[in-house]
Amino acid sequence: MGSADSETEPRRRPYRVYREGSEPDPRFTLANERTFLAWLRTALALMAGGVGIEALNAAQGETGPLRTLLAVVLLVGGILCSMTAFVRWAVTERALRTGSALPAPRLAPVLGYGLAVIGIFACILVLVAGV
Repeated sequence: MGSADSETEPRRRPYRVYREGSEPDPRFTLANERTFLAWLRTALALMAGGVGIEALNAAQGETGPLRTLLAVVLLVGGILCSMTAFVRWAVTERALRTGSALPAPRLAPVLGYGLAVIGIFACILVLVAGV
């Protein structure tokens, strides 16, 4: 690998993000990273909630299928949130580097409405099933 190769290939990964465009203002890149980390915290909170609900199932010595379903929905939501967060970070970083428009926030409305539905479902479980 000669010096010409090191000039054309970026030193950071993922290459598909860093090989395009030019370095943006570091404040924008760091803000994008903070947003990515916030989505990861949200994903972790969803997964912790799912594990907590299933732990309550185990502590009570009975398996409630509705509680298990709620736990699985929260766990899957956390997994999808963490996967989508990286894709969102990469697309936003590439847009910053190329000077193109930032992507629309697709995950935010899905997560917002999804958590509202899960909250309603959890309230119904508490009121009806006495969780």
